[in-house]
Amino acid sequence: MGYVLGIDLGTSSLKGLVFNRNGDLVGSASSDYPIENPQKGYSEQNPYLWVEACKKVISDLSQKIADFTTELEGISFSGQMHSLVLLDENKEVVRNAILWNDVRTTAQCEAIMSTFKEELLRITKNIALEGFTLPKIIWVQENEPELWDKSKHILLPKDYIRYWLTDTLNMDYSDAAGTLLFDMESKEWSKKVLDKFNIPADYLPELIESSGYVGNVTSELKEVFGFEKEVKVFAGGADNACSAVGSGIVTDTIGMASVGTSGVFLAKENYPLKNYEGKLHLFHHAMSDSNYSMGVTLAAGNSLDWFKHTFAKEKTYDELLGNIGNIAPGADGLLFTPYIVGERTPHVDSNIRGSFIGMDTAHTLDHFAKAVIEGITFSLKESQEIMKEVASKSFEKIVSVGGGAKNTAWQQIQADVFNTPIV
Repeated sequence: MGYVLGIDLGTSSLKGLVFNRNGDLVGSASSDYPIENPQKGYSEQNPYLWVEACKKVISDLSQKIADFTTELEGISFSGQMHSLVLLDENKEVVRNAILWNDVRTTAQCEAIMSTFKEELLRITKNIALEGFTLPKIIWVQENEPELWDKSKHILLPKDYIRYWLTDTLNMDYSDAAGTLLFDMESKEWSKKVLDKFNIPADYLPELIESSGYVGNVTSELKEVFGFEKEVKVFAGGADNACSAVGSGIVTDTIGMASVGTSGVFLAKENYPLKNYEGKLHLFHHAMSDSNYSMGVTLAAGNSLDWFKHTFAKEKTYDELLGNIGNIAPGADGLLFTPYIVGERTPHVDSNIRGSFIGMDTAHTLDHFAKAVIEGITFSLKESQEIMKEVASKSFEKIVSVGGGAKNTAWQQIQADVFNTPIV
């Protein structure tokens, strides 16, 4: 029976899942890599680490699954969005990738919005934020002109791994929509944006649907890995778009609340596209001819991680959250705002910071833990409210994924806050 391999290139690790033709999970493996923070607000990664992680994952899967190398037939991807990868004319990496959570580009974002706001919104349906790809490109142009001069190709992380596997350069529509270089209506790279910011059109790869076939694993790597069949490779999509498809967000009556390092509240959008005026992101879906809107809480799981490591390092997450169901809603007046690394939705502000409000001597560690969970959830609720106000959206149910789906009490908090059934 043939296998397919799904590769997720995340911010902290690369994961591989192997499925058979019946859709059964056959095996999995992962490999971690570090984030470099050379200065405050900088977040970078060496793309060669992704390659080494991918090699290790494939090797581990070969050890775990006896017929993996003889039965593998296809590979596809999901990956972290927005992060900038620059290659030279020989397709060698020019510099470390500048990641989605890098916030050095505030000045570039302000300049883009002051000179190009209405046109940018009309073309891309999004405003310029530090996470997006275009401000990172402009930062390199302004601060590392010698490296920009060497650059000849612009990719996103999963596209680089796919290039390494196939020797072809592509980007799918769902990831392209998060670059601020993509025309959402025409589904093409925007000549107006490229010309405005002096980015040659031939630096950008061919666009393709997420389900599109791009080529086979190269004969060299096929031999290295011991693959016996020709392994077809497909484009894949942005991590949030892929997560939405996997969670069944294929109609506009089902929402998704995702808690990872950041948090996302997401919904499918129908044509004609709603004008959120930059209050939410609007991107192309991993499904053909579909779009989705989403709001982002920058520090969702990150807020819980910070709280645990700062105040309850000795506890497991299960222990830390074990009693929150016994604390009354509202944590007896204790409130938490999860803006510990700035915020995106609805407060577009990289300088805003978090807080605990209403502390008194009756509050225990359990109250603080409950307040953190409630603060994260109410932050995601704000995206739901924008969808309701602008697009009159209501949901039959909301699919909870990630950290928020792993704790029964947290699921109940989501059901109460979103006032919607949670699955």
